[in-house]
Amino acid sequence: MRKILVTGARGQVGWELLRTLAPLGEVVGVDMADLDLCDAEAVRAYVRALQPAIIVNPAAYTAVDKAEAEPDLALQVNAIAPGILAAEAKRLGAWLVHYSTDYVFDGTKPGPYDEDDLPNPQSVYGKTKLAGEIAVRESGCKHLILRTSWVYGARGHNFMLTMLRLGQEREELRVVADQIGAPTWCRNLAEATAQLLTQLHSPLLDPAHAASLSGLYHLTDGGETSWFGFAAEIIRQGLPERAVKMIPIDTGQYPLAAPRPANSRLSNQKLQQHFGLSSPAWQTALACCLADRAR
Repeated sequence: MRKILVTGARGQVGWELLRTLAPLGEVVGVDMADLDLCDAEAVRAYVRALQPAIIVNPAAYTAVDKAEAEPDLALQVNAIAPGILAAEAKRLGAWLVHYSTDYVFDGTKPGPYDEDDLPNPQSVYGKTKLAGEIAVRESGCKHLILRTSWVYGARGHNFMLTMLRLGQEREELRVVADQIGAPTWCRNLAEATAQLLTQLHSPLLDPAHAASLSGLYHLTDGGETSWFGFAAEIIRQGLPERAVKMIPIDTGQYPLAAPRPANSRLSNQKLQQHFGLSSPAWQTALACCLADRAR
């Protein structure tokens, strides 16, 4: 069986990948406790010993505001480590799947961003994630760079879980209403990844054509909303018994260390054209996540 290396295996995306990728081969999951991505030599040695056919890298420094004070650490995890993984993938002839973010854009475009739009990150997090994209691309390895947005799930720390907790504790919630994007369930992201890799490794697909599909793609759940709209739907679906007063606010009323893009909408059209994949509406995905969490 082909070996599949998954980094960040205890994170919300990594945990889902361990399950969705299992039919494709022998999945080996590692986290920081197993493999320190800041140790370049350890990363190289581990990959060379394992010799995976596929490397999937959801590991990232995602503390957006904290990154403003820890730029070197964010750069190490978000850019240098992916570059090392990409170089080792090139050496092995392996595929690399790497995840990126809407934060590579400044959010000033009036419509959804596509893959040809020029990035202009405004935060340390966004800048380091863009540097990771560049490192993967310049390595020359076969790769899928999947930009996504507003990822949440039933595990870990994320906006949905925070809203559910606060909705239980408070009578009113004040949430930013002037930032627009697409909430994306981590399970949908993982399942789409498995579908993409299944297609690329199909015996019916010419290897040269598979290699031609290497590149950058946007992948989010369908539709769009604001953080306020997302929060209101979380409360409506997840805490129907609670009468929580929802108050929309502007970004300026909730200052944070790192700037956020006002427009985080990403077009999934390229992914649909090349792989035929379509995403469920974010409201439907939220309902599925909440149902799964209640089991």
